[in-house]
Amino acid sequence: MTETATISTDRICVYVILRYTPNLIRNEWVNIGVLLFDPATGERRLRLIEDQEEFARVRRLHPTADESLLRGLRDDLEDRFRDARQTAEGGDWQKLLKKWEDTLANALQLAPRNGVYAEDLDVELERLYTDHVAPQRAASRVGAAGSRAFVRNYCIQVWKLANLWGRLEKAVPVREFTFPGDPMRIDYGYRRNGTRGFVQTLSVSRAPADCKLLAYTAARMAARAPFATEFAAVTDVPLVAGNERHVFVRETLRDAGIEPVPMEGFAVWVAKLRPMLQ
Repeated sequence: MTETATISTDRICVYVILRYTPNLIRNEWVNIGVLLFDPATGERRLRLIEDQEEFARVRRLHPTADESLLRGLRDDLEDRFRDARQTAEGGDWQKLLKKWEDTLANALQLAPRNGVYAEDLDVELERLYTDHVAPQRAASRVGAAGSRAFVRNYCIQVWKLANLWGRLEKAVPVREFTFPGDPMRIDYGYRRNGTRGFVQTLSVSRAPADCKLLAYTAARMAARAPFATEFAAVTDVPLVAGNERHVFVRETLRDAGIEPVPMEGFAVWVAKLRPMLQ
């Protein structure tokens, strides 16, 4: 009997946990992000804390935390990536990380590097972020409403099954449409027939008030962008007419021209969008 060999498509990748250590003497830190990269290809993924509950957790552990520094960290690191691509360090992650360790603010530190097998960098990044950074929660019942991370992870799978993942913009900064220094990012962006579309995940069950920030941002973007825009919000639960909280979220989004899309209907929504994307 001949055994069929299983061919692994996993890549050997490296991940680094980013730590915030406001008091070096006490050496007490909190994990605030994950950098995952493939040393062979240079492909990378970066995720940092961005939700209000994540910043609240940092403040609970470090009441004097410099939140402005933390909110600006993503842009700082992206600038460093951009600069590195223009130098010999662009493809040498060991040198780049060593340089970061020497030049990052004292309150920001990189944990020791670790290896990991990963077939899909986006899926692996979500797993690492959940394990090392995301606030821990008590086990919930099956079918309980999810966090934005849960919704994002589902959206990633839908985008990929539709073969659209490589055609999207990810973590789109909104500062060019709002104000310099605005740390907010829209989860996904796309282009179709001269229109730019933006899709944001929203946890109605855990942070319904976030819809007001999204509505304000969408209105600013629509008013200032030199092109046509359209917006959608993927919600963790369907918005039920008899639920006051759901009505508040639905009307806030619709008043700002944002289409609410329940997570359970997102695959159908993407299927309708797919033929129109450039």
